[in-house]
Amino acid sequence: MKREKAASRAAPRQLKARRRRGDVELTVQYATRARPIPSERNLRKWVEAALQADARVTVRIVGLAEGRALNRDYRGRDYATNVLTFVLSDEPPYDGDLALCAPVVTREAREQQKDVMAHYAHLTVHGVLHLQGYEHERDADATAMEKLETRILGQLGFPDPYATPSEHGRQPQ
Repeated sequence: MKREKAASRAAPRQLKARRRRGDVELTVQYATRARPIPSERNLRKWVEAALQADARVTVRIVGLAEGRALNRDYRGRDYATNVLTFVLSDEPPYDGDLALCAPVVTREAREQQKDVMAHYAHLTVHGVLHLQGYEHERDADATAMEKLETRILGQLGFPDPYATPSEHGRQPQ
């Protein structure tokens, strides 16, 4: 009798772990020699964690020149930024591109005293949420998006990206 109870308690945990998220058709492009950069395997894990429906996503890791050109041409801002999201379809299955500027991501991680891969994970999740229609222009939307990012990153084993450096697990250098 005790064995049956133990088995029945284990089953819901297994089902919960198998909860289906969106399926992704992922293309990864490396257009920079900057290092460190995330592996395709890590990018896939981060994209899948943030998806709520099926999607086709291209993630392109770029250098400063391309990052600046993309930001200038599509947003009218003449500087390289950390992540840009280009939405091709804003309904499931979602379709879009993310451009992550490697030198900017690395610089920001150092300035914010964060692990570089944790920052890449955060920006990837952030970009995928934008792909699905999340915005942060209004305070209420920003708060909701930040909470979702923090929850997703926590599930991936990363600290709160909005925490102070001492809370983030790295000491100032």
